[in-house]
Amino acid sequence: MIGDRALADVVAWGPDGLVPAVVQAVADGRVLMLAYVDAEALAATLTTGEVHFHSRSRHRLWRKGETSGNVLRLLDVAVDCDGDALLLQVDPAGPTCHRNTRSCFDPDGATQPEPATPPPVQGFEWLETLWATIDSRAGADPTASYTARLLAAGVDGPARKIVEEATEVLMAAKDDAVAPDEARAATREALAGEVADLLYHTLALLRERGLPPSLVIARLRERHTA
Repeated sequence: MIGDRALADVVAWGPDGLVPAVVQAVADGRVLMLAYVDAEALAATLTTGEVHFHSRSRHRLWRKGETSGNVLRLLDVAVDCDGDALLLQVDPAGPTCHRNTRSCFDPDGATQPEPATPPPVQGFEWLETLWATIDSRAGADPTASYTARLLAAGVDGPARKIVEEATEVLMAAKDDAVAPDEARAATREALAGEVADLLYHTLALLRERGLPPSLVIARLRERHTA
């Protein structure tokens, strides 16, 4: 995927094509394990939403939990300041360590209380797919797709649509705020659709300006204090 390659491009891969990946539970911040990924494993992780590694002993791609069922569901991925390590924040399905402990850093036979249930996964990783699609349309025949036509229009194309869609989001939100309970399903569906349009056109504007969404995510990380 093009979106996957964009992330892979900022990683300072080692001479063997690998970087270490620290796996952390989102629920309580517990470090679960350390393993290694290559470009293939990173792409598979982002594409499937389940963490993959490169097995140095077997010299092949390895999906964590492929035999035990204890998969690691990816919620977020970050690259460190030097680009030579990854932090994978996950929702683990069962013990992470092969010794059946929650963390590979737990002593044998250790028991720990289960962490608080994390909030439901929202599926933000799918935006990588949307970004890849938008990115692939840049420079394409404007008659071939709406996205290609939007990008070919220059900055005014997506920018004007953002203003339009933002207004429609406001109107849909106000409709939902005053809707009776029996009409709420319809108004919430309408609001979701308008927000989807706004997100799409915002990503299109970033592509037209040549600004990768990773820079936006970096600004959000900097401002995050919760």
